[in-house]
Amino acid sequence: MTAHTTTAGPPAAGPRAARRRLIRELLLVAGFFTFYKAGRLLSTDRTGEAFRNADRIWDAERALRLPGEGALQRLLLHGDALVTTANTYYAAVHFPATALFLIWLYVRRPAHYLWTRRVLAVLTAAALVLHLAYPLAPPRMLPAARLVDTGQVYGPTVYRAAPDADTLANQFAAMPSLHFGWALMVAIGMIAATRGGKRPQWSRLWLLHPLATLLVIVGTANHYWLDAIVAAVLLGIALLLVPRPRAGEPDTEPADTGTGAGAGSDASKAADPVVPQTDSGAEGAVHGLPHQKSTAETVGAGT
Repeated sequence: MTAHTTTAGPPAAGPRAARRRLIRELLLVAGFFTFYKAGRLLSTDRTGEAFRNADRIWDAERALRLPGEGALQRLLLHGDALVTTANTYYAAVHFPATALFLIWLYVRRPAHYLWTRRVLAVLTAAALVLHLAYPLAPPRMLPAARLVDTGQVYGPTVYRAAPDADTLANQFAAMPSLHFGWALMVAIGMIAATRGGKRPQWSRLWLLHPLATLLVIVGTANHYWLDAIVAAVLLGIALLLVPRPRAGEPDTEPADTGTGAGAGSDASKAADPVVPQTDSGAEGAVHGLPHQKSTAETVGAGT
Protein backbone atom coordinates (compact mmCIF):
# COMPACT_ATOMS: atom_id res chain seq x y z
CA MET A 1 0.00 0.00 0.00
CA THR A 2 1.39 3.38 -0.96
CA ALA A 3 0.39 6.81 0.28
CA HIS A 4 0.17 10.05 -1.63
CA THR A 5 0.65 13.37 0.21
CA THR A 6 -0.20 16.95 -0.57
CA THR A 7 2.70 19.37 -0.38
CA ALA A 8 2.18 21.91 2.40
CA GLY A 9 2.34 25.60 1.49
CA PRO A 10 4.20 28.38 3.31
CA PRO A 11 3.22 28.92 6.95
CA ALA A 12 0.66 31.58 7.72
CA ALA A 13 1.78 34.96 9.06
CA GLY A 14 2.50 34.73 12.77
CA PRO A 15 2.63 37.15 15.70
CA ARG A 16 5.91 38.67 14.48
CA ALA A 17 4.31 39.81 11.20
CA ALA A 18 1.33 41.18 13.12
CA ARG A 19 3.65 43.19 15.37
CA ARG A 20 5.48 44.57 12.36
CA ARG A 21 2.20 45.69 10.82
CA LEU A 22 1.11 47.33 14.08
CA ILE A 23 4.42 49.17 14.51
CA ARG A 24 4.26 50.31 10.89
CA GLU A 25 0.75 51.70 11.37
CA LEU A 26 1.69 53.48 14.60
CA LEU A 27 4.74 55.08 12.99
CA LEU A 28 2.74 56.06 9.93
CA VAL A 29 -0.06 57.73 11.89
CA ALA A 30 2.33 59.39 14.36
CA GLY A 31 4.57 60.65 11.56
CA PHE A 32 1.69 62.11 9.60
CA PHE A 33 0.24 63.79 12.69
CA THR A 34 3.65 65.26 13.59
CA PHE A 35 4.03 66.60 10.05
CA TYR A 36 0.57 68.15 10.25
CA LYS A 37 1.23 69.81 13.63
CA ALA A 38 4.57 71.18 12.44
CA GLY A 39 3.00 72.51 9.24
CA ARG A 40 0.25 74.35 11.12
CA LEU A 41 2.82 76.36 13.06
CA LEU A 42 4.13 77.94 9.85
CA SER A 43 1.29 80.49 9.78
CA THR A 44 1.33 81.61 13.42
CA ASP A 45 3.00 84.96 12.61
CA ARG A 46 0.34 86.12 10.10
CA THR A 47 -1.81 87.88 12.68
CA GLY A 48 -2.98 90.79 10.54
CA GLU A 49 -4.06 88.56 7.66
CA ALA A 50 -5.84 86.19 10.09
CA PHE A 51 -7.97 89.02 11.51
CA ARG A 52 -8.78 90.43 8.08
CA ASN A 53 -9.99 86.99 7.00
CA ALA A 54 -12.03 86.74 10.19
CA ASP A 55 -13.87 89.96 9.30
CA ARG A 56 -14.61 88.54 5.84
CA ILE A 57 -15.93 85.25 7.24
CA TRP A 58 -18.12 87.09 9.75
CA ASP A 59 -19.61 89.30 7.02
CA ALA A 60 -20.09 86.29 4.72
CA GLU A 61 -22.05 84.42 7.39
CA ARG A 62 -24.33 87.40 7.92
CA ALA A 63 -24.84 87.70 4.16
CA LEU A 64 -25.72 83.98 4.01
CA ARG A 65 -28.12 84.51 6.96
CA LEU A 66 -26.45 81.81 9.02
CA PRO A 67 -27.46 81.80 12.69
CA GLY A 68 -25.25 83.90 14.91
CA GLU A 69 -22.63 82.07 16.99
CA GLY A 70 -23.61 84.27 19.92
CA ALA A 71 -27.13 82.80 20.13
CA LEU A 72 -25.69 79.32 20.68
CA GLN A 73 -23.12 80.55 23.16
CA ARG A 74 -25.78 82.25 25.27
CA LEU A 75 -27.44 78.85 25.73
CA LEU A 76 -24.18 77.43 27.10
CA LEU A 77 -23.65 80.38 29.43
CA HIS A 78 -26.87 79.64 31.34
CA GLY A 79 -24.85 77.51 33.78
CA ASP A 80 -21.20 77.11 34.71
CA ALA A 81 -21.49 73.33 34.63
CA LEU A 82 -22.84 73.35 31.07
CA VAL A 83 -20.13 75.60 29.65
CA THR A 84 -17.41 73.73 31.56
CA THR A 85 -18.69 70.46 30.10
CA ALA A 86 -18.55 71.97 26.62
CA ASN A 87 -14.96 73.14 27.17
CA THR A 88 -14.00 69.69 28.45
CA TYR A 89 -15.61 68.04 25.43
CA TYR A 90 -13.64 70.34 23.12
CA ALA A 91 -10.34 69.71 24.90
CA ALA A 92 -10.56 66.05 25.86
CA VAL A 93 -12.78 64.17 23.39
CA HIS A 94 -11.36 65.09 19.98
CA PHE A 95 -8.14 63.06 19.86
CA PRO A 96 -9.05 60.16 22.21
CA ALA A 97 -12.31 59.47 20.37
CA THR A 98 -10.55 59.38 17.01
CA ALA A 99 -7.74 57.19 18.37
CA LEU A 100 -10.14 54.68 19.96
CA PHE A 101 -12.13 54.59 16.74
CA LEU A 102 -9.04 53.76 14.67
CA ILE A 103 -7.88 51.13 17.16
CA TRP A 104 -11.26 49.42 17.12
CA LEU A 105 -11.33 49.38 13.33
CA TYR A 106 -7.76 48.03 13.16
CA VAL A 107 -8.67 45.11 15.43
CA ARG A 108 -12.23 44.35 14.28
CA ARG A 109 -12.61 45.78 10.75
CA PRO A 110 -9.16 45.96 9.11
CA ALA A 111 -10.48 46.74 5.62
CA HIS A 112 -12.57 49.61 6.99
CA TYR A 113 -9.52 50.77 8.96
CA LEU A 114 -7.46 51.16 5.78
CA TRP A 115 -10.30 53.04 4.11
CA THR A 116 -10.78 55.34 7.09
CA ARG A 117 -7.07 56.00 7.52
CA ARG A 118 -6.76 57.06 3.89
CA VAL A 119 -9.84 59.30 4.06
CA LEU A 120 -8.56 61.00 7.22
CA ALA A 121 -5.14 61.47 5.61
CA VAL A 122 -6.66 63.16 2.55
CA LEU A 123 -8.91 65.34 4.73
CA THR A 124 -6.08 66.38 7.05
CA ALA A 125 -3.69 67.13 4.19
CA ALA A 126 -6.31 69.32 2.50
CA ALA A 127 -6.98 71.08 5.81
CA LEU A 128 -3.27 71.79 6.26
CA VAL A 129 -3.08 73.40 2.83
CA LEU A 130 -6.06 75.61 3.67
CA HIS A 131 -4.64 76.48 7.10
CA LEU A 132 -1.47 77.73 5.45
CA ALA A 133 -3.19 79.50 2.57
CA TYR A 134 -5.98 81.09 4.60
CA PRO A 135 -5.04 81.90 8.22
CA LEU A 136 -8.16 82.71 10.20
CA ALA A 137 -8.65 84.08 13.70
CA PRO A 138 -11.42 82.25 15.62
CA PRO A 139 -14.59 84.13 16.61
CA ARG A 140 -13.48 84.35 20.26
CA MET A 141 -10.76 86.78 19.10
CA LEU A 142 -12.95 88.85 16.81
CA PRO A 143 -14.16 92.10 18.42
CA ALA A 144 -17.18 92.35 16.11
CA ALA A 145 -18.45 88.95 17.30
CA ARG A 146 -18.56 90.03 20.98
CA LEU A 147 -18.19 86.45 22.14
CA VAL A 148 -16.71 85.08 25.35
CA ASP A 149 -13.55 82.99 25.29
CA THR A 150 -15.14 80.28 27.40
CA GLY A 151 -11.91 78.31 27.69
CA GLN A 152 -10.04 81.19 29.33
CA VAL A 153 -12.96 82.34 31.48
CA TYR A 154 -14.40 79.02 32.66
CA GLY A 155 -11.78 76.41 31.72
CA PRO A 156 -10.40 74.04 30.80
CA THR A 157 -8.60 75.32 27.72
CA VAL A 158 -5.99 73.95 25.33
CA TYR A 159 -4.81 77.40 24.18
CA ARG A 160 -2.72 80.10 25.77
CA ALA A 161 -4.21 83.52 26.31
CA ALA A 162 -1.69 85.12 23.91
CA PRO A 163 -1.74 83.43 20.47
CA ASP A 164 1.78 84.62 19.64
CA ALA A 165 3.15 82.86 22.73
CA ASP A 166 1.43 79.55 21.97
CA THR A 167 4.11 77.19 20.65
CA LEU A 168 1.95 74.06 20.83
CA ALA A 169 -1.03 75.12 18.72
CA ASN A 170 -1.75 77.47 15.84
CA GLN A 171 -4.75 79.49 16.98
CA PHE A 172 -5.10 81.03 13.52
CA ALA A 173 -5.97 77.68 11.88
CA ALA A 174 -9.73 77.84 12.36
CA MET A 175 -10.68 77.07 8.74
CA PRO A 176 -11.59 74.24 8.33
CA SER A 177 -12.51 72.66 11.66
CA LEU A 178 -10.86 69.28 11.96
CA HIS A 179 -12.70 68.83 15.24
CA PHE A 180 -15.88 68.57 13.19
CA GLY A 181 -14.35 66.87 10.15
CA TRP A 182 -12.81 64.05 12.17
CA ALA A 183 -15.94 63.64 14.31
CA LEU A 184 -18.07 63.33 11.17
CA MET A 185 -15.70 60.70 9.75
CA VAL A 186 -15.84 58.76 13.02
CA ALA A 187 -19.63 58.62 12.69
CA ILE A 188 -19.55 57.68 9.01
CA GLY A 189 -16.88 55.03 9.61
CA MET A 190 -18.74 53.44 12.51
CA ILE A 191 -22.01 53.38 10.58
CA ALA A 192 -20.27 51.73 7.61
CA ALA A 193 -18.50 49.18 9.81
CA THR A 194 -21.53 48.20 11.92
CA ARG A 195 -24.43 48.43 9.48
CA GLY A 196 -24.46 44.64 9.07
CA GLY A 197 -25.27 44.08 12.75
CA LYS A 198 -28.47 42.80 14.28
CA ARG A 199 -29.85 46.32 14.82
CA PRO A 200 -28.43 48.54 12.07
CA GLN A 201 -30.83 51.36 12.95
CA TRP A 202 -28.89 51.96 16.17
CA SER A 203 -25.74 52.74 14.18
CA ARG A 204 -27.21 56.12 13.23
CA LEU A 205 -26.74 57.20 16.84
CA TRP A 206 -23.08 57.74 15.99
CA LEU A 207 -24.20 60.95 14.27
CA LEU A 208 -24.72 62.41 17.75
CA HIS A 209 -20.94 62.71 18.06
CA PRO A 210 -20.43 65.19 15.17
CA LEU A 211 -23.63 67.00 16.19
CA ALA A 212 -22.36 67.48 19.74
CA THR A 213 -18.96 68.49 18.37
CA LEU A 214 -20.55 71.12 16.11
CA LEU A 215 -22.50 72.66 19.00
CA VAL A 216 -19.38 72.67 21.18
CA ILE A 217 -16.94 74.22 18.69
CA VAL A 218 -19.38 77.00 17.82
CA GLY A 219 -20.75 77.57 21.33
CA THR A 220 -17.26 77.90 22.82
CA ALA A 221 -16.39 80.47 20.09
CA ASN A 222 -13.52 78.38 18.75
CA HIS A 223 -15.00 78.06 15.25
CA TYR A 224 -17.44 79.69 12.84
CA TRP A 225 -20.31 77.81 11.22
CA LEU A 226 -18.43 78.06 7.92
CA ASP A 227 -15.44 76.24 9.42
CA ALA A 228 -17.62 73.17 9.92
CA ILE A 229 -19.28 73.53 6.51
CA VAL A 230 -15.92 73.65 4.72
CA ALA A 231 -14.71 70.63 6.72
CA ALA A 232 -17.80 68.67 5.63
CA VAL A 233 -17.18 69.60 1.99
CA LEU A 234 -13.54 68.51 2.16
CA LEU A 235 -14.59 65.25 3.79
CA GLY A 236 -17.11 64.66 1.01
CA ILE A 237 -14.36 65.13 -1.59
CA ALA A 238 -12.08 62.74 0.30
CA LEU A 239 -14.84 60.12 0.42
CA LEU A 240 -15.26 60.43 -3.34
CA LEU A 241 -11.53 60.02 -3.97
CA VAL A 242 -10.91 57.05 -1.68
CA PRO A 243 -12.77 53.85 -2.69
CA ARG A 244 -14.63 52.29 0.21
CA PRO A 245 -14.73 48.56 0.98
CA ARG A 246 -17.28 46.76 -1.18
CA ALA A 247 -20.39 45.30 0.41
CA GLY A 248 -19.77 41.70 1.42
CA GLU A 249 -16.00 42.05 1.08
CA PRO A 250 -14.32 40.16 3.95
CA ASP A 251 -12.19 42.20 6.32
CA THR A 252 -8.53 41.28 6.05
CA GLU A 253 -5.62 42.43 8.15
CA PRO A 254 -3.98 45.64 6.92
CA ALA A 255 -0.96 44.43 5.02
CA ASP A 256 1.14 45.28 2.00
CA THR A 257 0.10 44.56 -1.58
CA GLY A 258 -0.10 40.88 -2.33
CA THR A 259 -1.31 39.79 1.08
CA GLY A 260 -4.98 40.40 0.59
CA ALA A 261 -7.94 38.06 0.74
CA GLY A 262 -6.93 36.18 -2.40
CA ALA A 263 -3.45 35.44 -1.15
CA GLY A 264 -4.75 34.34 2.19
CA SER A 265 -7.20 31.97 0.50
CA ASP A 266 -4.43 30.31 -1.52
CA ALA A 267 -2.27 29.96 1.56
CA SER A 268 -5.07 28.30 3.47
CA LYS A 269 -5.58 25.83 0.66
CA ALA A 270 -1.89 25.03 0.55
CA ALA A 271 -1.77 24.51 4.29
CA ASP A 272 -4.51 21.87 4.37
CA PRO A 273 -3.58 18.81 6.44
CA VAL A 274 -1.95 15.86 4.67
CA VAL A 275 -4.49 13.13 3.85
CA PRO A 276 -3.18 9.59 3.16
CA GLN A 277 -4.85 7.80 0.27
CA THR A 278 -4.87 3.96 0.16
CA ASP A 279 -4.78 1.57 -2.77
CA SER A 280 -7.73 -0.69 -2.04
CA GLY A 281 -11.09 -0.73 -0.32
CA ALA A 282 -9.64 -2.47 2.74
CA GLU A 283 -10.36 -1.33 6.22
CA GLY A 284 -8.87 2.05 6.94
CA ALA A 285 -9.47 3.38 3.42
CA VAL A 286 -10.73 6.92 3.07
CA HIS A 287 -14.28 6.81 1.74
CA GLY A 288 -15.42 9.27 -0.88
CA LEU A 289 -11.96 9.70 -2.48
CA PRO A 290 -11.11 8.33 -5.95
CA HIS A 291 -9.12 5.08 -5.94
CA GLN A 292 -5.42 5.71 -6.60
CA LYS A 293 -3.61 2.84 -8.40
CA SER A 294 -0.22 1.90 -7.06
CA THR A 295 2.83 1.50 -9.21
CA ALA A 296 2.65 -2.30 -8.93
CA GLU A 297 -0.96 -2.35 -10.15
CA THR A 298 -0.11 -0.12 -13.06
CA VAL A 299 2.81 -2.32 -14.16
CA GLY A 300 0.69 -5.45 -13.72
CA ALA A 301 -2.07 -4.04 -15.87
CA GLY A 302 0.43 -3.25 -18.58
CA THR A 303 1.79 -6.82 -18.49
